[in-house]
Amino acid sequence: MQKIVPHLWYDKEAKEAALFYINLFEQSKLVYTKVIKNPPPLSAAEIVSFELAGQQFIAISAGPNFKLNPAISLMVTFSTPEEVDKLWEALSEGGTELMSLGEYPFSKRYAWVQDRYGLSWQLMLAEGEKVVQKITPCLLFSDGVCGKAEEAIKYYAEVFENSEIGRISRYGEGEAASLKVKVNYADFRLDGLAFYSMDNGYDVDYTFNEAFSFIVNCKDQKEIDYFWEKLSAVPEAESCGWCKDQFGVSWQVLPLNWEEILFSGSEEQVQRVNEAVLEMKKFDLEVLEKVRLGESGCKNDRSSHVETVVKITRESS
Repeated sequence: MQKIVPHLWYDKEAKEAALFYINLFEQSKLVYTKVIKNPPPLSAAEIVSFELAGQQFIAISAGPNFKLNPAISLMVTFSTPEEVDKLWEALSEGGTELMSLGEYPFSKRYAWVQDRYGLSWQLMLAEGEKVVQKITPCLLFSDGVCGKAEEAIKYYAEVFENSEIGRISRYGEGEAASLKVKVNYADFRLDGLAFYSMDNGYDVDYTFNEAFSFIVNCKDQKEIDYFWEKLSAVPEAESCGWCKDQFGVSWQVLPLNWEEILFSGSEEQVQRVNEAVLEMKKFDLEVLEKVRLGESGCKNDRSSHVETVVKITRESS
């Protein structure tokens, strides 16, 4: 299983979007769909697990609280121009062109498009290069964190094991509209998963939000505690295993078997566990096991916590 899994938030279209993407890539499939029956005033949420080009993704339909934007996009690398054009045609239908399909100094065939569901894609021809990871998350540091791409890369590489920093290319004088930019391209790996990163060369307000987050699969409570301490820097964003780091990127620090915890057992057990998760900020595996067995509940007041979750999501929308 991937240590880090991209997670996409949609209003109601998670399964529809996942099936659309699956049809665009080889080695892709729908793994499962599950429904979480949240207590009022929250609505039910559908979780969709799927693979694209052999890589794991999770999507959720959970209301209009967060909207995808180009702050985090998916870079797809191709070996032929025809492949670029084919995917561009599919993704641009009903979508929005961010950078037109054509030749650029960094690629003979490139395009940037936001598809009909709001997810941003960068399509790049890389002739003569070995494609190790077909689809790569790309972080665009804008607005208040513009100029901090290199700082973030170095921080993440320290947090995650089996990580490495590749090439870092910097802007030359006068090459960008924004005066805060430093990095125009960087590649790095976190626990084996490849990433790209850059500072936004234009003064465009693309801010990171919960619509595109990254699940960190943790083997035990000790590892949950470690990643929570390293990745949670915004207390008001902490909820149900979700947190936000000092650069604004959202993470979900979850146990490796989170699907089993949330969905296995009797209907009554599943309901109890899901309500307990809603009360939590950081996952507490011991408490959740006691809740599953009906031995105890969480110490926090559930109704007040649900109100907090709703308040956070409304303010972020």
